[in-house]
This record gives sequence, C-alpha cells and structure tokens, in this order.
Amino acid sequence: MEKEQVAEVSCSRCSAVWQKSGTTNCWSGDPGTAPPRPGNCPAGSFPGIVAQSAEMMQGTGDDAKMAFVAARVEGLCYQPIPGSDAVNARWTRVEDTIAFAKLMGYRRIGIATCIGLLEESDRLTAILKAQGFTPLSICCKAGSLDKKEFGLAESDKVRPGTFEPACNPIAQARICNDLKTDMNIIVGLCVGHDMLFNKHSEAPVTTLVVKDRVTGHNPAAVLYGQNFYYKRLQKGPMVVE
Repeated sequence: MEKEQVAEVSCSRCSAVWQKSGTTNCWSGDPGTAPPRPGNCPAGSFPGIVAQSAEMMQGTGDDAKMAFVAARVEGLCYQPIPGSDAVNARWTRVEDTIAFAKLMGYRRIGIATCIGLLEESDRLTAILKAQGFTPLSICCKAGSLDKKEFGLAESDKVRPGTFEPACNPIAQARICNDLKTDMNIIVGLCVGHDMLFNKHSEAPVTTLVVKDRVTGHNPAAVLYGQNFYYKRLQKGPMVVE
C-alpha cells in the first residue's frame, strides 16, 4: 500500500501577505474580500481537524471553558482608543496569567522554577499571594541528584570534576500533581526539561519565562536580530558536539 503523503504547511509564509495588505485569509475584517488562502494553508489541508477542534472548544467541557476564558482574557487585554479604531494593550503576561487563573476559578498554582530564576519566582510568588492565590514553587534541582546518575559523563558537565545536580522536571510535575495544583507556571526551565514537565503535569501548564541564557530570557531577540547579529543561523548548520 502506498504511503499517504503528509501535507507540508507553513503559516509563516503569510508574513509577506500581512506586510503587503495588513491582513491574511484567516484574519480579515471582511472574509469576502480577504486574500486568497495559500496552497500550504493548514486550514485547507486539514479541514476536518479544524472543524472537530472547533467543536471541542464549544459547549461545557474543560477544553471549551479554557478556550472561552483565554479568548475573553485576550479581549480584556486591549483598550479602545476614543475616536480611533486602534487599540492599546494594557496587560503584561503576568497580568494575563492572573486574569486567566481568576476567571477559571483556580486557586492553587504550581511554579516550576529554574534554580537560576529563584528571585524571579519569589517575586512572582509575592504577586500571586497578593492576588489571593496559593503559590507552590518547586525548583528544578529538587533532590540534588548528580548528573552521573542520569548517565552523563564528567565531560558533559558544565564544571567537570565537581558535584553537579541534574534537573528533575518529572519530579517537579509529580510534586505539583500530589499538591493538587489547579494550574502550573513554568519559570525558566531548560529546553527538554520544559517538555518533560508538560508531559507529566496533570494540571494545565503555561509558560511565563522561557530560558535564554544569552538574551536575558528573551529568545525573540534572536528573531529580531536575523539581519545582523544572528544571521549566522541562516548561513550554515549550527555545530553541536
């Protein structure tokens, strides 16, 4: 039997359409005059999934409630400017997160924190407490197990020849599960560790801080710097030894 071809999709290609007309097929004030749908549009390639997913976000289920509240928070984040059709964003990501948790009725909030962002997590804890939540923070190094126990060689450590504890995101997630958190917030977990935390968390997870050791935890800086500082990423393969 011939293997079914998997469609290649790329919404990023619509960036050029947006820059040219200020709209795309899926974002238009008048669908009747919207730009045509590109051939690699996921909505055109997977119409069944789009329709079924829309059904999941309607009604009274958990997914529907979360989708409704998320859309409501998006609307609340903006303020109209009197006498103009422009709008101003008024809430930060922290405020969005607080609003979402309040509208969902969440109370117990887990914080999966990197050890390098304990101060930031402590400030977040103070904010959440002031907003009436019960924050519960768990550090990535909880248990303090040496990296050698996970099969790494001494040469794989940041400082070979020293005791170097490994991150344990599965423990972070399972501790949150035992604490019966209503939602969990990631604060700076490493790439991969964040995936494991998401995979093993029973409560829904949002990310507040994405770790980027070079850009001060602002990975979007690399995307903005593509034409100059980070152009090297388009010039050749990045060597990972």
